[in-house]
Amino acid sequence: MRINKKCFNALTGIAVGICNGFFGSGGGMIAVPMLEKGGSEAKKAHATSIAITLPLSIISGLVYFKGGSLDFSQAVKFIPLGIVGAAVGAMLMKKLSNSLLKRIFGALMIIAGVRIFMK
Repeated sequence: MRINKKCFNALTGIAVGICNGFFGSGGGMIAVPMLEKGGSEAKKAHATSIAITLPLSIISGLVYFKGGSLDFSQAVKFIPLGIVGAAVGAMLMKKLSNSLLKRIFGALMIIAGVRIFMK
């Protein structure tokens, strides 16, 4: 059964949004492979995924804030150097080959999965 592109994009958008809201930016783990499946090279898929998940993260954060689940005291500890790390990571990604980027992303997904199952 073939699914048309609009339906595929809609279902992917819903899945990315749900995962992002549920796991906190985890939507990128779905967005990157789906963008690659749609024809984007790895670097563009990762960059596009960030652009997709940014507004989703803002909405999720607002929902969590309204629900009283957001811990600002913890957030402010991570944000300043997280911004620096984001800039460094984006600059480093430009220097990686697409194949190495895919391997690093895959390894991180495996490590994250193993850590979850081990807890």
